[in-house]
Formats: sequence, structure tokens, C-alpha cells
Amino acid sequence: MAHYPDTRGFTGILRPVRLECDILDMEVEGEIPASMNGTFHRVHPDAQFPPKFADDQFFNGDGMVSLFRFENGKVHFKQRYAHTDKFKLERAAGKSLFGAYRNPLTDDESVKGQIRSTTNTNVMVHAGKLFAMKEDGPCLVMDPLSLETTGFTHFADTGGETLKNQTFSAHAKIDPVTGNFCNFGYAATGLLTKDCSFFEIDPQGRVLYETFFEVPYYCMMHDFGLTEHYAVFHIVPSTGNWDRLKAGLPHFGFDTTLPVYLGILPRGPGVTAKDMRWFKAPKTIFASHVMNAFEDGTKIHFDTCEAEGNCFPFFPDIHGAPFDPVKGRPFLTRWTVDLASTSEDFSNVQQLSTWIDEFPRLDERYVGQPYTHGYMLVMDLDMPVDFPGARASGFRMNRIGHINHATGAQDSWWAGPHCMIQEPCFVPRSPDSPEGDGWIIAVVDNLVTNYSDLVVLDAQDLEAGPVGRAKLPFRLRSGLHGNWCDATRYASFATA
Repeated sequence: MAHYPDTRGFTGILRPVRLECDILDMEVEGEIPASMNGTFHRVHPDAQFPPKFADDQFFNGDGMVSLFRFENGKVHFKQRYAHTDKFKLERAAGKSLFGAYRNPLTDDESVKGQIRSTTNTNVMVHAGKLFAMKEDGPCLVMDPLSLETTGFTHFADTGGETLKNQTFSAHAKIDPVTGNFCNFGYAATGLLTKDCSFFEIDPQGRVLYETFFEVPYYCMMHDFGLTEHYAVFHIVPSTGNWDRLKAGLPHFGFDTTLPVYLGILPRGPGVTAKDMRWFKAPKTIFASHVMNAFEDGTKIHFDTCEAEGNCFPFFPDIHGAPFDPVKGRPFLTRWTVDLASTSEDFSNVQQLSTWIDEFPRLDERYVGQPYTHGYMLVMDLDMPVDFPGARASGFRMNRIGHINHATGAQDSWWAGPHCMIQEPCFVPRSPDSPEGDGWIIAVVDNLVTNYSDLVVLDAQDLEAGPVGRAKLPFRLRSGLHGNWCDATRYASFATA
């Protein structure tokens, strides 16, 4: 009999849902643009069994993948668990066997040495496959339409190189020029190591090359930036060590005594760790997700959501300082370094918006390129809030925001007093439409009715509100990340 803990991570809006289902032709309010033909995959943590520890992290739940399939004005829904090694071992046992978040010392003896990854952080279609990702393990392959799991891969059978890295970050980027799937992994040679590698996978799914390097200290490297010629890595002191794991502390803790770095690694075969250039930030801050990065002559611009203090209360200050929710508010900020400079310091840091924002996105056809339009979730403190609880971070994201980097203009849509919004995603109006001409889709959770809708907004007129809503008859658990895939990219690989 399942009894989930009466703790914040498993009650209220974070209560597990554990629902696998299919809905043919979802109820629609308004109109779904008939030109939107493709898939929107997203994923959330959803523990299939009560955890071994009552204070377990929200991020330790099993990956539940959602598929919204758009066809000629209709939307179909499918949801399945990602069948990781962890999921299958626990399903066979009928209970949780793996312990605390990223702490193998707490696992049942029967699963020691097994892959612990839940693949609950991001999902992206490439080479006709759905890559399910979490940064503490290898890539899990699923079918993009049936959501059936194939299994973990190191790409040994694809005709290219075999990945030597043991991990596969959740924030991969597809280079719009080459079509290559670009990603990295940290703790590449084992838990808590400083080893990392950057790699590229071609449009057919073959690994082209892998470049190993070492970071200044072990930390959570959740995202990165990609430019035409470089991979860009920000090193922020959410760090961990074996002493923390042995003491039963959260895997990561924020260390205000460590500096922040930006590493610039050239892309391409033959590159080595000696080619990496490290720059040091003027002060210690927090930054996680990246909107984009691009080159401007010898300069590299890196746009990220920066906060003065730690954003993650669940990874507390290692020196015991209490969490400060005001210092933890992030703002979109541009970091600039100059490769022509002989200095190791940042040349410029510029705040781009006064919005409290996170989950930044862009028109992905401009990844790594100079760009104009950015989108993000915004916490508007001036608007009424009439719902219980908040996300695991404590944020109450109630707006979708748009910024025009060329003019500085901003516009947004407020979801209402009962709602929070999950990560937005941009969908081009057509493959060759101008940058920013398209739709914004996002899951909106009504925390009073306990239902979720997938809304579609005109990306050039957010203030007009949704043109259509695909309505679910239940609440989706808080998701992490997701991506759109045009039907033309997977049609030749379809199996269902």
C-alpha cells in the first residue's frame, strides 16, 4: 500500500500523479492553428513508489514523459513513464530501492552499481529518436510517438564514435547550421569528478567527436551555451563532495567562497583541453539556465538568468546561511568576454530586464547565432495570487514574457490569479518564417480547479492571450523542460 510522505515535496501542488494515459482529440477552447503539425514533448519527475526518505528531493522522481501531438487543428495526448534501469528494477520489486537524490550510498544493496538516472529533466527529438535526459546518467532512447523505451545508449551502434562520458546533460542544443546535436556531460568519469566532455552527434545520430576537459571545481553544470565556433560553460558554486553524501546532506550546496567562471571551448575534432579559455566573474552569483550565446567579432555574449544569491532552497548554503528569497530572484543578464583580451576577467555584465524571470527560451532556429527575440517565465509580484503553494524553487511564475533584444521592448501575458505556468516553447509559423514569427506553447496549471491546459499564443502578440487551449481533464505535475519537433523531422521514422 502506497503512503507518500506528508512533506512539501509530495503534497499539495507537488503531489505525485503517476498517470499513464492516452487522449485522442483533446477538448479545445478557441482554435489550434491548423499549420501546427508536430509534437511537443515535455517531462516531469513523478515517483512511481513512495521514496525511501521522506525528505527526498522533488528532482528525484521517475521521469514521466508527456506527448502533445498536433495534427490539422487537433491535439492528441499520450503520457508514459521512461523505463530506465531504476524504474524497471523498482517496478519488479514493487517498492523504491534507490535512495536519496544523487547519493548512491543510500541505495539498497540489491541495486548497488546500477544506473541511477531517472531521465526526468528534458526530452528532445533527434535522428528520429526521442532522447530522454538527466545530467547524472547516459541518454535514454525512446520512440517519439509511441513513447516506448529502447534503453540507455552510448551510441556504440550508430557507426560513429562511442561516447566515453558516463553522463549526458539535459540541455542539449541542435546547431541550426549543421543540424548537429551538441551536448556535454559533467562528472564524466565518475560521481563528483571534475572531468567533463563536449561532443557533437550528426543528424543521422552518429557521434562525430568528443573533447574532454576539466573544470575548476565540481559543481552542478545544468546548462551551457553554444555559438558558431565555441561551447560555453558557466561554473557556479552549487557544489558537492563525498563528505556531504556520507553525512546525508543534499548532494549540492551553495558555496559563496568560490568564484564563478566562464569557459570557452572551441568546437571541432582535434580540440583538446589545452584549447579551453577560462574567464573569472567579478563576483560570486548564481546562474542556471541559458537563453542563448553568440559571437560578436572576438567577443562572446552569454545570456543567462542571474541572481545575486542562491536560487535553490533545496540546495542550501554550505556555511549555514539562511535562504534569502529576494537575493534568489533571477534576472536576464548578458555576460560578455573578449577572446582578444589578455585578461582572465569578464569584460562586461549587463542586466537585460527588470523582470524576475527563469526558464529562458528563444526561436531555436537561432541557437548560437545573433538573435532578437527571447521568451521566459516571469514572476510578477504586482498581480494577485489566489492559489496555494509554489514550485519546488518557491517561485510563482504567472506570466510569459517576451523581450526584443534589438529594441528593449517587452510584452507579456498574465495567466490569471489561479494559475502558474510551466516552461514556454517557441514554434515557428513555418520553417522559413522570420525570427519570432510563430507561436508560444506552454502548460498552464490552474491550482484551484486542479486542471492543466496547453495554451497556444501568438509569439508576436502575447498580450492578446491564448488563441487556443488544449484542455486536460487532470493536473500535470510540475514539469522541467520540453521541446517542439516539426512533423517533417520525424515522419520518415514514425512507428505509431
